[in-house]
Amino acid sequence: MKKIIGFLLISVSIVIFGIRVSKNIQIKQNVSGYLKRAADANTIKLANQELTRVIDYLEANNLTTGYTSIFYQTPNEDIGFWYENLKASQNELTNLESESALERTNVLIKLRETLVDSGNKTKVTVPKGLEVFPNNTLWAILTLAAFILIVSGIVFIAIGYDNDAKKNSN
Repeated sequence: MKKIIGFLLISVSIVIFGIRVSKNIQIKQNVSGYLKRAADANTIKLANQELTRVIDYLEANNLTTGYTSIFYQTPNEDIGFWYENLKASQNELTNLESESALERTNVLIKLRETLVDSGNKTKVTVPKGLEVFPNNTLWAILTLAAFILIVSGIVFIAIGYDNDAKKNSN
C-alpha cells in the first residue's frame, strides 16, 4: 500500500513539473523564439514582422503589465517596461523612412541590443517567470509542493520495499 501511495505522490509531482515545462515551451514558441528571430533579422521588414508576432501574442494573452516577482518587485521582472520597450522598438521599425543602409543597419543593431542580453551567454531578454504570469505565487507553491511530493513518494516507496523485505525474511 505504501508503494502505491509513493507512486501516486511521484505521479502528481511529475504532472505539476510537466505542466510547468509545457508553459515554458509555450513562451519559447510564442515569445522568445520570435524575439530571437527579430534580433537576428537582416532587414527592417523581417525584424518588424517577427516583433509584431510577439507583441500580438502578448496583447492577446494580457502579458503587458505587472511584475512576475512574488515577494518584491525588481526591474528585471517588470513586464510593463519590457512590453513598452518592445512597442517602442516596433514603432521605430515601422516609422523608419530612411533609405540609408547605415541608418537601417543602426536601427537593427539597436533592436538587437534591446532584445538580447549579452554576457557570458547571449540570451533573449524576457522577464523571468513570464510563462506562469499572473499566477506566479500559485506556481511557486505548486513547484514547492511537487518537490515535497516527490521526496515523500520516494520515502513511501523505500518504506514499502523495506517492509516487503522484512516480511520475506520472516
